[in-house]
Amino acid sequence: MMTDANPKNRMPECYGIIPARYESKRFPGKPLADILGRPMILHVYEQARQCTCLTSVFLATDDDRIRLVAQKWDIPVVMTSTAHPSGTDRVMEAAAKLNLPPDSVVVNIQGDEPALDPAMLAQLVSPFRAADVQVTTLARKISAAEVGNPDLVKVVFAEDGRALYFSRSPIPHPSKEQKINYYGHIGIYAFRMKVLEKFVTLDQSRLEVTERLEQLRLLENNIAIHIVLTNHHTCGVDRPEDIETVSNIIRTNNSATTARKK
Repeated sequence: MMTDANPKNRMPECYGIIPARYESKRFPGKPLADILGRPMILHVYEQARQCTCLTSVFLATDDDRIRLVAQKWDIPVVMTSTAHPSGTDRVMEAAAKLNLPPDSVVVNIQGDEPALDPAMLAQLVSPFRAADVQVTTLARKISAAEVGNPDLVKVVFAEDGRALYFSRSPIPHPSKEQKINYYGHIGIYAFRMKVLEKFVTLDQSRLEVTERLEQLRLLENNIAIHIVLTNHHTCGVDRPEDIETVSNIIRTNNSATTARKK
């Protein structure tokens, strides 16, 4: 973990919001995809609720099909606009409708991470005991073989954990043969409410458009992102063929949990 926050500082209230939209070019209806007999959004919600650092967790959607399924499974749901360009904008509208406290922390939990480990959320919000931390996100050490995957976003950061840049390209690029550490970004964010409010008022930035990475909008507007390192892995669902992979992970995790309880 890249933080040394003073435990004596007050921890703000933290709220999880899961943005979910039905339309997807690669996987229409993804939030409702069946995983081991239950919709994906239920898996995500139940994993998030296990994090004791979160006061509450909500689902934010613009689709009645998702709303009806959420209500069937007793998932608190907030209806939002269909016009949002990103999940972060949807999270902001939901946070405003929920009238979350201005000094609270809002956690943007990706709706396609059904194997999310609750410990990752606890790690994500832990730096907010320090008053100067405004935004946090997670990263993990990755292998050289993973670096060339453009779907795996890479990040470089300063010694104090402040993110310097995110890219789909391999970064850093060594000038000669040398052993270096590469870090892959895990796209879960936590924002102080005031920073989230500011984020959605900013225009898309030059580098954000170039890399197709919205977090670069923060860096280009001098809003620091604090990187928290984790050893936990996650597996998102981008395409229908990912369902089998994530189902196997959930089965393995469930078996391990059952074994520990015996």
